[in-house]
Amino acid sequence: MSLQEQCYSVLVVSSAERFNQALGELFPAASFSPVRTVSAVSAAKRAAAERDFDFIIVNSPLPDDPGVRFAVDSVSSGGTVVLFLAKAEHYPDVYDRLVGHGVFLMQKPIARSLFQTAAGWLISARERIRQTESKTLSIEEKMNEIRLVNRAKWLLISELKMTEPDAHRFVEKQAMDRCVPKRQVAEEIITTYGG
Repeated sequence: MSLQEQCYSVLVVSSAERFNQALGELFPAASFSPVRTVSAVSAAKRAAAERDFDFIIVNSPLPDDPGVRFAVDSVSSGGTVVLFLAKAEHYPDVYDRLVGHGVFLMQKPIARSLFQTAAGWLISARERIRQTESKTLSIEEKMNEIRLVNRAKWLLISELKMTEPDAHRFVEKQAMDRCVPKRQVAEEIITTYGG
């Protein structure tokens, strides 16, 4: 899927009405949907518990909390990219607390063009995370296949008194002869001999 076809979900945590309206123009529905706006950290926690978001933008301060802990928790919980907006007087302290966790940080006020650049950075970061998630998933699938094949080999060893090399060759030969994945052969052996 190309980036033009990609659609990103956004959670905006901001109590500043002008900022919220301006963001609506910066996130066109063709590329960003849904864009959900909440005005407090407590509401943001509920929204994040209901669904995963590609991006979370925290416009600090908020009425119930500065949002720092929420930003760290959000970025730590998975594939979400977080942008934290801080007032100039709070920026140095917030920077020290957030940057080590991978939270993007910008100092307010922010020019529209700079925010558009930052949106591009968020997309780049999300795509990088997506690639990593895909690699991790394929590694996990491969590990599961190895475990399954090993279980099948041990069943062949215990039930048919094969040696380990013979059981290994049997699984590989069955897969090649039948043009099926080793996983399928292993599952059939487990079903037949494993109960």
